[in-house]
Amino acid sequence: MNIRTLLIEKAVAAMVAAGLPEDTNPAVTQSTRPQFGDYQINGAMGAAKKLKSNPRELAQKIIDNLDLADIAEKTEIAGPGFINIHLKPEFLSTSLKAANEDEKLAVSPHATAQKVVVDYSSPNLAKEMHVGHLRSTIIGDAVVRALEFRGDDVIRQNHMGDWGTQFGMLIAHLEDQISQGVDLDKVALADLETFYRDAKKRFDDEEGFADKARDYVVKLQGGDAHCEKLWKLFIATSVKHSEEVYKRLNVTLKQDDIMAESAYNSELANIIALLKDKHIAVESNGAQVVFLDELANKDGEPSVFIVQKSGGGFLYATTDLAACDYRSNKLGADRILIFVDARQSLHFNQVELTARKAGLLRDETSYEFCPFGTMMGEDGKPFKTRTGGTVKLADLLEESITRAAAKLAERESDLSDEERSEIARKVGIGAVKYADLSKHRTSDYIFNWDTMLSFEGATAPYLQYAYTRVRSIFRKSGIDAASLTADVAINEPQEKALALKLLQLEEVLDLMISEATPHVLCGYLYELASLYMTFYEACPVLKDGVEPSVRDSRLVLCNLVAKTLEKGLDLLGIEVMEQM
Repeated sequence: MNIRTLLIEKAVAAMVAAGLPEDTNPAVTQSTRPQFGDYQINGAMGAAKKLKSNPRELAQKIIDNLDLADIAEKTEIAGPGFINIHLKPEFLSTSLKAANEDEKLAVSPHATAQKVVVDYSSPNLAKEMHVGHLRSTIIGDAVVRALEFRGDDVIRQNHMGDWGTQFGMLIAHLEDQISQGVDLDKVALADLETFYRDAKKRFDDEEGFADKARDYVVKLQGGDAHCEKLWKLFIATSVKHSEEVYKRLNVTLKQDDIMAESAYNSELANIIALLKDKHIAVESNGAQVVFLDELANKDGEPSVFIVQKSGGGFLYATTDLAACDYRSNKLGADRILIFVDARQSLHFNQVELTARKAGLLRDETSYEFCPFGTMMGEDGKPFKTRTGGTVKLADLLEESITRAAAKLAERESDLSDEERSEIARKVGIGAVKYADLSKHRTSDYIFNWDTMLSFEGATAPYLQYAYTRVRSIFRKSGIDAASLTADVAINEPQEKALALKLLQLEEVLDLMISEATPHVLCGYLYELASLYMTFYEACPVLKDGVEPSVRDSRLVLCNLVAKTLEKGLDLLGIEVMEQM
């Protein structure tokens, strides 16, 4: 249930009944302070300004037509025309009971399910995943999980880079090793990073090697069976590395979700032909170019978008246009979300403009480039090893687990070594993910081990610990949480604050889904955990003298907090544990 959406519907009806146009914005928001109610309708001021009327008088007309008999215990006008809404405890109690008894916490599915294609992770398959792939992978996966939770038809697409000059370079290097007598089945590709670095050095320094590599690219694109066999060896090795990282990261991408660059190869010539036929692409210095006046610079010069090289080769641009066609026209997507580094903003603006002109994107398809910022080291520069090298993502995750284990070893516990190891894994992986996801998607952020692994503040360990604290109440009480059927009595301000927060999950997910911003869910979960701690201190649950009815009411609240934390963290791809 989305309380804000419900209030918007009621407010719009009241405004229309008061004589206002149907498109008047009711401007319903959550109140910032309890004395201002729980929600506010702020649209009277804007409407009155347009009508040149008195906002308080208009607010009163809206209240006179506002049907909130089952929802609010009081409505009042404040200031120049704010309408404060105080929700009924009975309404909150009924809503909480429904949420507690529903496996989806009374979060309703979208009224009309959409087909959403989500392009995320997308590592290059010539080498192992590094920290630069973290943000695309986990931000995209969190949004995917939320979309599916709300009932949308989600198509994951891992647009892996498996084509281009680098593969000619690798094949040439591998071919030379084979010619020196190394058995193909025994070539050591376990460390792709080293193999790639050696091949790149030869490409840059060794006379004739670059030409040989380019020849292999032509052979590969031409369907040469031997080159294709070697190419597939690199692909299989890279995919294996990626799948290991996805499993450790608790990411839902599978091998079936791979829709690599090479998947569009057969369509690229057709894309160029279409652009030429429609006079969208023109020849310039032997290349096929789209000149985009919409993205002209300050001197009025159009943006240059090359879609085919002078030698006839295709580019990322061509592949991305083919992907637009496939996703919009063949899959029939309502939305396309693409999670890529912010530095590629111009490229994707060019892709969308060109695709829409060519009909490769239907008008009905929303094309949403979702850029993200950079993970920075303590020096304020992109995160690197101490020697300045690229940090492998697998190594980063392993270090986080090791550091989490050391932190947990400092805490008293009667858990077995096996249990501690499993908890360290969940804490370590969760810490990395939450530290990233809790920052606004478009922001750069400083990576700091001590902050992200802290059991205090807005961190995954804090939220995981909050969950275990709630679950411990039920172990102490001996009461099965699933058996609780009591109504929730809301008598204390801490109970009401917690109840309101619990019932705002759907609002948060709506915002997260519409703007592709997991940080709003991270913030919500931290606020929920903090409100729970305040509630627990002020409202005894298991203490002697607490009436059974009050105890059971508060246990229902506790149970719903645990379920909401668990579900919210799961939507972020973060696991919880019963003890830690």
